[in-house]
Amino acid sequence: MLVLFIRKGKTLTTAHAKGYAISAIPRSTEPSDEAAVRALKLVLESLEDSKAEDIVTINIAGKSALGDFMVVVSGRSNRHVMAIADHLTTDLKDEGLGTPRVEGLEGGDWVLIDTGDVIVHIFRPEIREFYNIEKMWAAPDVEESTLH
Repeated sequence: MLVLFIRKGKTLTTAHAKGYAISAIPRSTEPSDEAAVRALKLVLESLEDSKAEDIVTINIAGKSALGDFMVVVSGRSNRHVMAIADHLTTDLKDEGLGTPRVEGLEGGDWVLIDTGDVIVHIFRPEIREFYNIEKMWAAPDVEESTLH
């Protein structure tokens, strides 16, 4: 089941030690919420194309400055995890969404792909079960009045 909530996002910048600011991600001419939804749609299509399993999408807009959406998927083996990551990276480049940052491609147990708007975690099933990150990020928002 896929549930999407759209919120207006902000473009983040990174400052170098010399004081120059550069965009952390390639700037899009689209409004940021439309760009995030476009990127999410492309990511989901690519993952389905690659036969990724147990695709979960989590809206993290407002919960984190990391991005607007987090996608968690499983691959059947190390080789399948690496193939999913490679296919997604190629699709993102081909659609003009820039070159995403990729971590963990060498091992194939857990690959992280950061597009700027969408963060994708690709796991082998047992690694995904161990870390269970979707449970942590899917937790409901806590009202300030309930905090002690």
